[in-house]
Amino acid sequence: MSSIILSTATRFLLPLLLLLSVYLLFRGHNEPGGGFVGGLVAASAFSLYMIAFNVEKARRILRIDPRSLMGAGLFLASVSAWISLLQGRPFMTGIWVEKVFPVIGKVGTPFLFDVGVYLVVIGVSLTILFTMAEE
Repeated sequence: MSSIILSTATRFLLPLLLLLSVYLLFRGHNEPGGGFVGGLVAASAFSLYMIAFNVEKARRILRIDPRSLMGAGLFLASVSAWISLLQGRPFMTGIWVEKVFPVIGKVGTPFLFDVGVYLVVIGVSLTILFTMAEE
């Protein structure tokens, strides 16, 4: 199925949806939202691209294997959880950097955990979708 309307709209929607997903990620470590919702929005952007074009083009525009995203996200989430133990605090205690960054705000281990969840959700969702579409 090749639709000129869908393919044209997808070219405009992909960057907007990815920008929205990053906004939800940055907003979520202080307010509702975060890695899970942002990851779902990013995965839906790539799945829309996959529907409009095909799986090969979607994989090419992603530029990284979704399974690698899963691994990186799990590693980052686990590192953020173990930082508190290394400082002698209870497991998964939030530790914050004193400096406040202009766009992101306060950065700490909850933000690292959210980024890890973001990458895992993108990786899992796209692995499932790409595998189903290739069959």
